[in-house]
Amino acid sequence: MANVSIPLPRNGFCIPSYTTKRPSFTPPLTISCSGVADLDGSHQNKGGFFSFNGMKGVACGILAACAVTSAAFPVTAATQRLPPLSTEPNRCERAFIGNTIGQANGVYDKPLDLRQCDFTNEKSNLKGKSLSAALMSDAKFDGADMTEVIMSKAYAAGASFKGVDFSNAVLDRVNFEKADLEGAVFKNTVLSGSTFDEAKLDKAVFEDTIIGYIDLQKLCTNKSINDEGRAELGCR
Repeated sequence: MANVSIPLPRNGFCIPSYTTKRPSFTPPLTISCSGVADLDGSHQNKGGFFSFNGMKGVACGILAACAVTSAAFPVTAATQRLPPLSTEPNRCERAFIGNTIGQANGVYDKPLDLRQCDFTNEKSNLKGKSLSAALMSDAKFDGADMTEVIMSKAYAAGASFKGVDFSNAVLDRVNFEKADLEGAVFKNTVLSGSTFDEAKLDKAVFEDTIIGYIDLQKLCTNKSINDEGRAELGCR
């Protein structure tokens, strides 16, 4: 017999939202597989569980893996190889146009490679732009106005966002690993599914931030967040 249980969100793989103003949490669903084989080679379905014959354990494992990989995570894992740096002329200026069809699902009409670009103190050209699935590692956005931007599924590992205003932005499923977010403002900002492993978050503002409950627990383990930020998040 093979058994596997995978916790899944109730809302179709969407991360349950948690606002730092009114916390809420919806318990996850669980997919459970159990295989029972008869001696004559037939198979049964008992108790509403999936049943498999012969390779039932392997099939159950595949089902579990598919369920996990179907969930919403940042578009690029830290261990995944990135494409070569774009040689397109004026590739950095493309951020001022953004992905013309890119929305919260991370779809884009053309890859947006902003790696190593410098947008320091950019106060007008990034506001409200769609930068979904953009590659931003090692780029500089210090002091920029990025209010109302959409950065869903962006890869911003190692980027610098010191003092950036992300108010009313959608930053879901962004990889901020080792990014410098000191003094960044996340006021009324969607952060569900985003990761902040080893990110610098000293003096960051989290007023009315919207974030998944599990993501909040992970974020609260970041020791660079000061007492005021922890209080805004509701860290315990």
